[in-house]
Amino acid sequence: MADRTLRRIALALGLFGLGIASYLTYVHYADIKSLCEIAHGCEKVQNSEWSKLAGVPVALLGLIGYVGILASLFVRGEAGLLAAAAQSIVGFGFSAYLTYREIWTIEAICIWCVGSAIVTTGLAIVTTARLVRTQPAGSTAAP
Repeated sequence: MADRTLRRIALALGLFGLGIASYLTYVHYADIKSLCEIAHGCEKVQNSEWSKLAGVPVALLGLIGYVGILASLFVRGEAGLLAAAAQSIVGFGFSAYLTYREIWTIEAICIWCVGSAIVTTGLAIVTTARLVRTQPAGSTAAP
C-alpha cells in the first residue's frame, strides 16, 4: 500500500477518534449523560475513579492525543512519521490499559471507549507501517 494511502487512512482514523474524544470531553464538562447503547455502561465508566488521570479527564487526554497525532501527520519526513507512530503506540497502550480497567475493575463497557480503542489500534498499525516503510532495505537501527 502506498504511503499516500496509509496517510489518508491515518487522517481518517485520527479525525474519527477526534470526534469521539471531543464528544466525550463535551459530555464530561457539560455534566450530561452520553448516548450509550449498553445500559448504564458509559455512565458507570465515565463516573469511575479511572475516568481521570491526575485530575485530568481521560477524554480530554484522548482529545489532546488525537490532535497531536493529526498534527504530526502534517509534518514531513522521518520526524513526522516517528512522532505519529510514537503517539499512536502510546495511545494504543493507554487504551489497552483503560479497556482492562473497564472489564476487570469497573465491570462495565463504554461503547465510545471501545470505539476509541479500535481507532487507536488502527492508528498504531497504520502509523507504524508508514514508519517501517521508510527504512531502507537491509538497514538496522543504531545500537
